[in-house]
Amino acid sequence: MHAMQYEITLPADYDMEIIRRRVATRGHLLDDFPGLGLKAYLIRERADGSPVDQYAPFYLWATPEGMNSFLWGPGFQGIVNDFGRPVVQHWTGLAYDEGQAAGAVPRTATRRRVRLGDADAPGEAVAEARARHARVAGGDGVVASALAIDPRHWELLFFTFWAEGAEPPAGADDRFQVLHVSAPERASLVGRTECQPTGMRVR
Repeated sequence: MHAMQYEITLPADYDMEIIRRRVATRGHLLDDFPGLGLKAYLIRERADGSPVDQYAPFYLWATPEGMNSFLWGPGFQGIVNDFGRPVVQHWTGLAYDEGQAAGAVPRTATRRRVRLGDADAPGEAVAEARARHARVAGGDGVVASALAIDPRHWELLFFTFWAEGAEPPAGADDRFQVLHVSAPERASLVGRTECQPTGMRVR
């Protein structure tokens, strides 16, 4: 599993209805995309307290072939044509779990990034992150939650989807509105846990 997101920051006077119409007319095009576990079409707005107006789709890829096919194909090229080529952030998947509200349509998503300190042992940090992920995934109103890591920058990513009416816990999380979800291979993500320590020691 691979997590992926790109953020398109828009001018302060940009009409966000343009993005809503874009998703309404094009969002269904990935509803059966091979290798895609889940794509959430996300925005955040200054009007809701965000520091920026932004279109920021988030993906969980069930296969690297699906991710590559999208990035080199017409779907991503449409983003490039309309907005320029964004930086594509990606993380190695560590865990994915469905929550108590798994059958609901998510309306809000939260993102928390945690940088590991120079003295943090990666294995211990991942184990602690898995425990936190499990607690979050079991919370009220959670549709689904994913945990991933960027080993280049040693950054953990916690991404959680919430049902309508659910109130995510207070904190430093980034919040997004969910406009649409394409999830052709979501079932293949359920209970998925990757990158387990082997216990092998190199001397």
